[in-house]
Amino acid sequence: MSLMKIYHYPEPVLAKESEPIIDIDAAIRQLVNDMAETMYAAPGVGLAAPQVGVSKRLIVLDCSGRDEEPQLIAAINPEIIAAQGESFEEEGCLSVPGYYCKVKRNEEVTVCYLDLDGVKQTILADGLLAVAFQHEIDHLNGILFVDRLSPLKRGLFKKKYPKILEQMEEQL
Repeated sequence: MSLMKIYHYPEPVLAKESEPIIDIDAAIRQLVNDMAETMYAAPGVGLAAPQVGVSKRLIVLDCSGRDEEPQLIAAINPEIIAAQGESFEEEGCLSVPGYYCKVKRNEEVTVCYLDLDGVKQTILADGLLAVAFQHEIDHLNGILFVDRLSPLKRGLFKKKYPKILEQMEEQL
């Protein structure tokens, strides 16, 4: 296992649509392990393959609390098949470090995906897990959470973001 580089906005790989995974082989299993280790170290609750420079339809999620057992979900070719309700929660992203804002999402989603054994899974997610699934699946489609902001807020983000990165680099 090894930590992977997390790509930051505006890296081109983050704006590309990811390719479906056809074979769940040893390389995909290793990618899942490396992505999970990277996500936990960051720390984050989700990570999509494009964020580590791999344009494949793969995400890892773990929305368990700090004092709970880890509940890692590795989702291959995930797809939202139903959605309802509305939520407006603050989000951040490992690929947009230091920036947070409220994003409109569905409150509840039903997601289909393949697990590491190639078995089709269907999960009904709400709360943080629903937001995390939507956020990470967006990455697979080349969409960042800042792309979901109003034009005005996106303009403010683009002005503010270089300064945020500058401050973060000074802190290192």
